[in-house]
Amino acid sequence: MHQDLKCSLTGESYAIDQLQNLSAAGKPLLAEYDLDAIKETMTPKTVRARNIRSMWKFWEVMPVDSPEEAVSLGEGCTPLLKANRVGPFEPFENLFVKDESFNPTGSFKARGMSAAVTRAKALGVKAIALPSAGNAAGAATYYAAQAGLECHLFVPEDTPPANIVESKLGGANIYLVNGLISDCGRLCREACNQFGWFDLSTLKEPFRVEGKKTMGYELAFDLADHFGTDDLQLPDVIFYPTGGGTGLIGMWKAFDEMEALGWIGSSRPKMVAVQAEGCSPIVKAYLDGEDSAPLFPNAATCASGLRVPIAVGDFLMLDAIRKSSGTAISVSDQKLMQGTEEICRWQGISACPEGGAVWKAAEQLMSDGWLSPEETIVLFNTGTGLKYNHLFQSDDIPRIDHEDENWMKILEQES
Repeated sequence: MHQDLKCSLTGESYAIDQLQNLSAAGKPLLAEYDLDAIKETMTPKTVRARNIRSMWKFWEVMPVDSPEEAVSLGEGCTPLLKANRVGPFEPFENLFVKDESFNPTGSFKARGMSAAVTRAKALGVKAIALPSAGNAAGAATYYAAQAGLECHLFVPEDTPPANIVESKLGGANIYLVNGLISDCGRLCREACNQFGWFDLSTLKEPFRVEGKKTMGYELAFDLADHFGTDDLQLPDVIFYPTGGGTGLIGMWKAFDEMEALGWIGSSRPKMVAVQAEGCSPIVKAYLDGEDSAPLFPNAATCASGLRVPIAVGDFLMLDAIRKSSGTAISVSDQKLMQGTEEICRWQGISACPEGGAVWKAAEQLMSDGWLSPEETIVLFNTGTGLKYNHLFQSDDIPRIDHEDENWMKILEQES
């Protein structure tokens, strides 16, 4: 039962029956629900019994009055995969990968867009607009198409080609910008003011975070199923690739809601924000003991989802990291690309570079002694590696002439 919108900084309330972007303080608005009214009827047993194959199985803590109102393409319910203890993964006794590549359009962005587009449509929006470094563009395109809305996208000109192609095919209006996502955001705001489009930028409307928080709800059920118990379980540590940080903020919000519902206790996972060395504003702010993160200069990384030089939810991320006794760590592009290949090769998971980053961060923190081998650790692979084929070389693959009688020698040389 969605009942309020509150400024995440001041606590000031805002009307839920009107379109809202940032608060008067310039901070994100967060949705609140009448949890006391639903705690007797929305129980883990009730949720488990539902045949809804999407994140909308948690609809009572989402911005709808019934699941039928959702603009859905079957997002959520992604697998939690136990990592094989092989190769570089051998030291980890209880390592899991939450594989968000199973979402529509191949990334976790589907969750946020489903919730945001659902609410925007309900409030009469006809056209949405947003900046994107990649996967959000595709997700926005297809949920807008499902809802019958126009979609306008401002993306850096070096956005992965796969994201541009999927958005074009889905009917979005795409504008390539010779700058970073922060530059795209400025142009998007100006265009929204000029043309009356609704700005769906990360955390600049209240509901993308509501979709992302379902990762936290699912995780508790996933681990309970793995350990064979009805009692919901949370991991000891969560590694999350952090650009705009909506998922990290959303999961932290979900844990508080689950405690209020009586589903879990007060214990929380240590939250680890992982960024690229070439764009690590949250890591720098954390290490400097700051409560906010200014614009990171000359941001650059091949992991497009991590190339977010400034985030409106910076203080919320830093607060969750510190309250959870977590940490923030950056990884070089060389390392995160190596990590991507290691997940693919040793775990059979088509990981994105952001997923490679969290794996190498976990490996580093294990080596440093910050992690213990027996801890239950969850890495988030936020999208499919297929979106990043342009980053990998295939020129060294052997070629066989089917008319060459000695073709078998090529196999002998390779073996």
